[in-house]
Amino acid sequence: MTGDEASKGSDDMVIDEYEQKQGNLVPDGFNSHYLKVYYGKLFPYADIFKWMSYGNDGKHPACNQSYFSRREFSFTLDNEVYLRFQSFNSMSELENSVKEKCPVKIDIGPVYSVDPSKRHAYAQSGDNVFTPVERELIFDIDMSDYDDVRYCCSGADVCLECWPLMTIAIKVIDTSLRDDFGFSHILWVYSGRRGVHCWVCDGKARRLTNEQRAAIADYFRVYKGNENSHKKVSFTGLALHPFLARSYTEVLMDFFERKLLLSQEIFSTEERYEKILDMIPDPDQSITSELRGKWQEKRRTANSKDDINVVRWEQLKNMLQSGKHKVQGLRRCVEEIVFSFTYPRLDMEVSKHMNHLLKAPFCVHPKTGRVCVPIDPDHCEEFDPTAVPTLSNLLEQLNIGGLRAEVDNEWDRTSLGKSIRFFRSSFLQPLLKSCKEEMESSYNAKLQQSKNSFSW
Repeated sequence: MTGDEASKGSDDMVIDEYEQKQGNLVPDGFNSHYLKVYYGKLFPYADIFKWMSYGNDGKHPACNQSYFSRREFSFTLDNEVYLRFQSFNSMSELENSVKEKCPVKIDIGPVYSVDPSKRHAYAQSGDNVFTPVERELIFDIDMSDYDDVRYCCSGADVCLECWPLMTIAIKVIDTSLRDDFGFSHILWVYSGRRGVHCWVCDGKARRLTNEQRAAIADYFRVYKGNENSHKKVSFTGLALHPFLARSYTEVLMDFFERKLLLSQEIFSTEERYEKILDMIPDPDQSITSELRGKWQEKRRTANSKDDINVVRWEQLKNMLQSGKHKVQGLRRCVEEIVFSFTYPRLDMEVSKHMNHLLKAPFCVHPKTGRVCVPIDPDHCEEFDPTAVPTLSNLLEQLNIGGLRAEVDNEWDRTSLGKSIRFFRSSFLQPLLKSCKEEMESSYNAKLQQSKNSFSW
């Protein structure tokens, strides 16, 4: 019996065991038995390998055969053991190691100057050094960073009322990465619980220095305050930066007024509207006192058709933009409030440094059992985190589909198939086509340069 056949038989026995216990139904939850089946039948090793190779797994003379083996993978095992600096020479090595160790999380790090598993043989400085040389530009956005502006959930909890904050983050960042920086190969991935990850995979993005990454991260930064600051966003100057102005007019203002204002009931209680009044630059308290007086009178009548949050927001806007009060920065205050509630909140440190790890797509989150599936940025408003394939769903679908039914890909019989097909067609295939063209162009340029050096 071959190793693959033995692995397949073992996976089938795991499903059989649960099938007998549960009457063909797989119980909800996450454990190493389910994960073993997932890694044995569904995890897309070939796609991850193709992606991480960036065309260097081919026969072209320009291929760098050591490229994939210099990539760091990190495994977290279910006993909280962390295995850093794992590296593999081939897809089969990666696959065999994952199946053997059954990590609850797989993180991906940079491509190093040498094989990371042999790093101790190399110096920490000088010419023969172990150092990161390539890494995707990455962004990590976590819903728990929005806890001061969402009232439906907090911490790790997420619902369909606050998830649109992630949708807005994707729209704003994705548009800027493409339009302002000229990047094309961008992958957005659900984190499995409460956030989203972004991988910018263009060659020029992977080769950015730490200083250049920091500059891009800073381009997106508008939050200057901390949890003790009343005002986290402060705009100076006569006009917004064109990127911020575009984000405000095309995305943020509409989202704030049509969705967030109502879903989070931002002005519904004194505690909530006081938080907004604190953002207004009002040294003599005349503006805030007038607004507070209106709102405390509770003028909303029983038969009023307008929502109290909409009414109070319009009153605030009218007062700040009327020009009646000559306070510096007052007209910008509406923009600052909208940005404070809606603008993407990035984990800046993740984006600034090449050696940061980020969870691999198609991992399973151990707390939720949900798969970290790609998100289509062109239709991100349709993404529902509560409808993402879960480990127990997938095992149940495998059971119902027939344990030993012969298909080219097991995931074709599950709800994971749609996500893998999207990953391939919308991200991986265009990326590899671009890598091949870049490799060909670079190789031809070197050939021409070599010819020129020999010509008299």
